Amino acid sequence: MLRLKYLKSCWQLLKSSCEGAATLANTSSSISRNYSHVPPQGPSSFGLLFDIDGVLVRGRTPIPAAKQCFKNLVDRNGKYKVPVVFVTNAGNCMRHTKAEHLSHLLEVEVSPDQVMLSHSPLRMFTQFHKMCVLVSGQGPVEEVAQNLGFEDVVTIDMLREAYPVLDVVDHNRRPKDGIPPTKGLQPIDAVVLFGEPIRWETNLQLLIDVLLTNGNPGQTWNSRQYPHIPVLACNMDLLWMAEAKNPRFGHGMFLVCLENLYKKVTGYDLKYEALIGKPSVVTYNYAELLIRQQAQSLGWTTPVKRLYAIGDNPMADIYGANLYDRFLQASRRTKAKMQAKGGVRAVDHMEEAKMTPTELGGAAGVYGSEEDLPEGCSSILVCTGVYSREQQELLSDPMQTVTEQQIFHGHRDFRFDPSLTQPSFVVHDVKEAVEMVFQQEGWPLE
Repeated sequence: MLRLKYLKSCWQLLKSSCEGAATLANTSSSISRNYSHVPPQGPSSFGLLFDIDGVLVRGRTPIPAAKQCFKNLVDRNGKYKVPVVFVTNAGNCMRHTKAEHLSHLLEVEVSPDQVMLSHSPLRMFTQFHKMCVLVSGQGPVEEVAQNLGFEDVVTIDMLREAYPVLDVVDHNRRPKDGIPPTKGLQPIDAVVLFGEPIRWETNLQLLIDVLLTNGNPGQTWNSRQYPHIPVLACNMDLLWMAEAKNPRFGHGMFLVCLENLYKKVTGYDLKYEALIGKPSVVTYNYAELLIRQQAQSLGWTTPVKRLYAIGDNPMADIYGANLYDRFLQASRRTKAKMQAKGGVRAVDHMEEAKMTPTELGGAAGVYGSEEDLPEGCSSILVCTGVYSREQQELLSDPMQTVTEQQIFHGHRDFRFDPSLTQPSFVVHDVKEAVEMVFQQEGWPLE
C-alpha cells in the first residue's frame, strides 16, 4: 500500500512539474541566462545527459577530451547550444557544490539546475518528508536531506551519541569509564541511504539495529518484526572509476553488505520502498523533466524528440538509458491504448514495459500530449572509465557481446537483461560522443 502511495505521489508531482515547465521561458532563471535562445533549425531537437565520473573526470582530474567537448557545446558568449543535464550517481554533496566543481573543471558555467545527483528524485517522495528519517552516507547528509524536503533528520553520528554502547567494532571508540547513559531519540520511521559511508562497520551495525528494533535501537532485536520500517536507497553503483587503474567500490557494494547481513541475521530479504539513481527509470524521467524545462528556456517550441545518455558503465549508464528507452516506447503504446479510458496508470506502464515496480521506481509520468513524449533515449558508451578498450575488442566478434564475459553488477532487485547493456553507440571519449550526436541530428558543430 505504501508503495502505491509513493507511486501516485511521484506521478502527480511529475505531472505538475511538467505543466509548470511551460512557464520557465518567461522567468529569469539561471538556466535561461546560461543558454543562447536559438530554437532548433528544422524538426530535430534533442537533449544530452552526461554521466560525470569516468566520462568527464577521473576522481578530481578532468578527462582532456571533456574540456574540448564543452567548448564545442557553448557559443562565443558561453551560452549552451542544446539542453544539457549532468546525471550522476554521486550524492555526497549539494547540487550547487557539484555545479561549482564542474564549472571549474570544464571551464564553462554549469548551473545547479543542470545537475542531477542520485538523491534528487527524493524531492518527489513527499509522503516521507514529515517522518523521522535516519540518513546514512558521507558529506553534509543532514543538510542534503533537509534541502530535499525531509523535516526531521537523524544522522548516524547523532545515533552513536544517543546510544554510545552500539558502536564497538573499533576498540578505540568503546566507552572506557563505565557505561555512559543513553540519551534516547524519538523512534525512527524510515531509513534513507544516500551513499557509501566512511566507516562501513559503524553504519552497517547501527542500520541493522534500527531495522531489527522497528526504529528503536535501544530495544532488543526482534527478527519477527517484518517487514521492517521503510528503506529508500540512492546510487546502486557496485563500482565506479577514480584515478586508480581499476574500479573502486561504490554504494552498491555497501548495499550488498547490508542486504546479506540482514538476511544472515533474520532469514528474510531486506526490502526497499524505493531504489533511485541510475539505472532506475524514475531517475531518467526526472532528468528528462529538467531537459524539457531547459528546452523551454531556450525558446524551443518543438518538443525534445530524443535524449542521448553518455556514460562509461554498461551496468548503470547504458542499462538505465536503455531501460528508459523501453519505458518511453511502452508509454507511447500505453497512452494510445488508455486515452479513451481517461488516463494512464502506473500498472499499465509496468505491464506494457514488462518492468517490476522497483525498476519503474514511481516514474509513471503523465505528459500533456502524446507529442510531448520523446521518441526515445539512445545510450552512448565511452571507453574512458569503467568500460575499457580491452572490453571494446569483444564487439569485433559477432558471437560475443559486451556482457557475456561478465557477471551481473546490477542491483539484486533488477532483473538482468543482457540486451539492455548493449549501447546504441560505442565511442572513444565524450568529445567523440558529442560530435557523433550532432552529426546524427544534422546540427553544425563548430
